[in-house]
Amino acid sequence: MLLPRLIASDLDGTLLRNDGTLSLRTLRALRTAESAGAEVVLVTARPPRFVDRLAEAAGLEGTAVCSNGALVYDIGTRTVVSSRALPLATARRVATALAATVPGIGFALETGNHVLYEPAYRLRLSEDIDAELPVPSMADLWLTDVPVTKLLAWSDRLDADALLAAAEEGAGDEVQLTHSGGRGLLEISASGVTKAGTLSILCAGRGIDATEVIAFGDMPNDLTVLDWAGTGYAMGNAHPSVLAAIRTHTLSNEEDGVAHVIERLFGGAA
Repeated sequence: MLLPRLIASDLDGTLLRNDGTLSLRTLRALRTAESAGAEVVLVTARPPRFVDRLAEAAGLEGTAVCSNGALVYDIGTRTVVSSRALPLATARRVATALAATVPGIGFALETGNHVLYEPAYRLRLSEDIDAELPVPSMADLWLTDVPVTKLLAWSDRLDADALLAAAEEGAGDEVQLTHSGGRGLLEISASGVTKAGTLSILCAGRGIDATEVIAFGDMPNDLTVLDWAGTGYAMGNAHPSVLAAIRTHTLSNEEDGVAHVIERLFGGAA
């Protein structure tokens, strides 16, 4: 069996343990793969600022596909290599439609550096508190002059799956809708922006075919890349829709499922 040339991995619920850390076993496995010539690319819903913190803690370098494919980020130089912004007018139309469909829904704009949120968006992430900036009203969201990577929609009444279903009915085909398991959190990108779409462009630039890629993920926003890669691995703790759609499974993130596969392919042990 030919070894993969690129390993694409989601972060939360996949590469990382539930406490947000990268285990020593997984870090050793990644180093083993890199020593054998494989490139490791992080493919995440998270923004670059989160990747920076992880890179500092674990000594990671290389490339990350961030914000569900909206950004390609060079970890070593902390530089956005390419971006696909969500047009503000589109974000406003979608938010207005969802607000009419889902009572009490709140909205925020992710820019890569900050999260601008209006009063109805009451979801707070302790690890991101310094990046969260309030605005007085929903209308004030649309006054920003900073490019937007994602529109975030949050409900304290609906879980992420129910919110996604409501959005698919009410928002039409104007945007890319998904979720990564956040509490009642829907992630909305520009039309056609997915993890797989951005990763495929990155791989084409490196002369890497999809058959030479293995990918790991656990949530609906990972499905495009798990389907696209030559081999996609659903984590043992994955969302039911991911476990049903992806034939190849590995152990859970708490059991170092990514390392388990890499060790089998490249050698090494826990």
